[in-house]
Amino acid sequence: MSAAVPILEVRDLKMHFSVGGSVLDRIAFGKGGIRLETPVVHAVNGVSFAINRGEIMALVGESGCGKSTVAKTIARIHKPTEGEIRVDGEDIAQYGFAKMLPVRSRMQMIFQDPYASLNPRQKVRDIVAEPLLQQTRTAAERKGVPARIEQLLAKVGLSVEHGGRYPHQFSGGQRQRIGIARALSVMPDLIIADEPVSALDVSIQAQILNLMMDLRDEFGLAYLFISHDLSVVHHIADTVGVMYLGFLVETAPRDALFSRPRHPYTRALLSAAPSIKERRAEDEISLGGEVPSALSLPSGCCFRTRCPLAWERCARERPRLADVGGGQKVACHLVDEPERDTA
Repeated sequence: MSAAVPILEVRDLKMHFSVGGSVLDRIAFGKGGIRLETPVVHAVNGVSFAINRGEIMALVGESGCGKSTVAKTIARIHKPTEGEIRVDGEDIAQYGFAKMLPVRSRMQMIFQDPYASLNPRQKVRDIVAEPLLQQTRTAAERKGVPARIEQLLAKVGLSVEHGGRYPHQFSGGQRQRIGIARALSVMPDLIIADEPVSALDVSIQAQILNLMMDLRDEFGLAYLFISHDLSVVHHIADTVGVMYLGFLVETAPRDALFSRPRHPYTRALLSAAPSIKERRAEDEISLGGEVPSALSLPSGCCFRTRCPLAWERCARERPRLADVGGGQKVACHLVDEPERDTA
């Protein structure tokens, strides 16, 4: 496979969930009379991006914006409603269990909660070995698994003795190291990390982030890193994607996004983030209202109901993610009519 092909490319990814409810909840009125409709949660709505080998891309946004759903859909925990998920150029979006098995060796996941993502009835050596044993086919390969487990534990800062213990005997940071060792066991090219440090103390967060960056440098790993913490993202990411209501509203190299955000929602996120630096009054952006329901998306721009710069065009036309130079892409009509941008 050519080195120019991204390790991961997502094209127009959509993930919608049908939800239950009583008959009364499903009644809809229209010109044709009364009909029953199945409510649909529009969790992810046409997301597209690419990650190159050795690159760390972060997805950020408020809780419920769809970033974790993107991660789980790419990992094929969910089967996408529409769109393509290309791993090394191979579209895996509609693969069944059998076809996904060899793909798992190229793509692994680190979960948010280190207390819930490890089997409490398995010893650490068995937890780390499980994905490796799924991928080995010969007796000779299986014979080498114990030595491989020792290497992996050492790589994430744990000892051989730790392999004989159970998850409840470890701290949160140590459990996340076990999760990282498990993800590394099949030597993947891409790791999907869904809020991997949010459940940890700040001092432990730094250790895990530095470990992940060291492993990236050593093995050439690519990461899709999901987070709501902008300080964590600023520390680890090469590129950043900002999500709102299931849409990708801005992507940019990390430094460009933090120094010159272009989308009003990105500006609001950065404005709300804690900082020791003094901010100018014009940099402060206050958002009113509530995030609209994913059951009924607003017309036009997904952000217009809370945007201080919205105007008539925003209600009738959904902006596309457009290249504005310097590696930045923005889904905002201000790109076309910058004279309206008075923020």
